[in-house]
Amino acid sequence: MRNQPLHLKIQQELLSEILAGKHDQATRLPSEARLVKRFGASRPTVARALQELKLQGFLERRAGSGTYLRKERGAREARGVKQLGLIVPGLGKVEIFDVICGELASLARVHEFGMHWGGSLQPAEAASMSIAEAEELCARYIDGGVSGVFFAPFEHAGDNEDANRRITERLSCAGIPVVLLDRDLCPFPKRSSFDLVGIDNFAGGYLLAEHLLKLGLKRLAFVARPFSASTVEARQAGARAAMLAHRVQVGRDFFHEGDPVDAKMVRSLSAGRPYDAVICANDHTAAQMLQTLTRIGVRVPGDLRLVGFDDVRFATLLTVPLTTVQQPCRDIALTAFHAMRERMVVPTLPARSLLLTPQVMVRESCGAYLSR
Repeated sequence: MRNQPLHLKIQQELLSEILAGKHDQATRLPSEARLVKRFGASRPTVARALQELKLQGFLERRAGSGTYLRKERGAREARGVKQLGLIVPGLGKVEIFDVICGELASLARVHEFGMHWGGSLQPAEAASMSIAEAEELCARYIDGGVSGVFFAPFEHAGDNEDANRRITERLSCAGIPVVLLDRDLCPFPKRSSFDLVGIDNFAGGYLLAEHLLKLGLKRLAFVARPFSASTVEARQAGARAAMLAHRVQVGRDFFHEGDPVDAKMVRSLSAGRPYDAVICANDHTAAQMLQTLTRIGVRVPGDLRLVGFDDVRFATLLTVPLTTVQQPCRDIALTAFHAMRERMVVPTLPARSLLLTPQVMVRESCGAYLSR
C-alpha cells in the first residue's frame, strides 16, 4: 500500500498544533522557509499543505506579512465549536481509510465541527500508528474534551484485542462517544457495545464465492494473513455460506493463513491444481499473491483464478486487473458522521451495526472473460 503523502503529514501536524492552541490570530505562523527546514520538504510541498489548511478555513494569507490563523476560525472556537477525533492506525497506508477520513474531515468542516487527525506525524515516518501512540492520542482526546472519536480497531498484531478494548473503555469512561469504522473490536460474529459502520463483509464474501461458483468453479480456497480483523472472518464465513447454499462441499483445507509473498505457501495452493480459485482477504493480499504466482510460473486466470476485496485504486492497474468487492468509502463516511451526531444527542441509543451493501467488480482475474 502506498505511504501517506508528505504534504498531508505536514497538514495534519500543523492542524493538530492549531487545534491544541499553539498558534493564535496575533502571531504569524512559521514561514515557508522554516517549515521546509523543519519537515525536510520542498517549498511546493509545504505550500500545498498550507493551501489545504487555508481552503479548510483555518488559515489566511496577509499580503506582505505572512500566514496567520483565520480570525473567523478563532471566533468559532471561542463559541465552543465541538471537536471530533480520529484514531485510525491504517491512515496513510490503507487506501480506504484515507478516503473515509478525508470525507469525514470534509463533513466536519461543512457542519462546523473541528476535526483532530492526531498523531505525531514525522515527515520521514512510514510506519503505521503503534498501539502506544494510539493510547497516547486517546489520552490527549480525553484531556482535550473532544465530543466524539472515530476509531478503526487494530489488526495484524498479537495483542490487538486487548489494546482495542483499553482504548474504547477509556473513551467510554470519559463519556466520549465512539463510532467504529470498518470493523469491530471482537471476533465475528460477536458484537461490541459500540456503533459500527462499514460494509456488509459477510454479504461481500458470499457474493464473491457465488460469482466464482456461477463460473463453474467449485474448488475454492480462502487466504488471509495472521491476526486479521474480524471483517476477514465475516468474509470467510460468507464465502462458506455461499458454497453450502450451492451444495458445494467446504473442505477442511478451505482456509489458509499465511504470507502471500511466501512462495512455498502459494505453491501449495497451485501445485497439482488442487483449487480452481483463491479468494483473498483483501486486494493487498491478492496483489502480492498475483506477484508470487507469476514468479513461480502460475498463470492468472489461465491456471488459477484470483479475487480480492476493497477495490483499491491499483486493482485495475495490476498485470491482471483484479475482480474484487467495492468499498463504498464516501457512503461509509457519511453514515459514520450521522451516526456520531445521533450518538452525541442520544447517548443511550442501543449499539447499531450500520452495514452498507457490497458490489462485486468483475475484471479479468476471475476468468469471467476467458473464452469457453
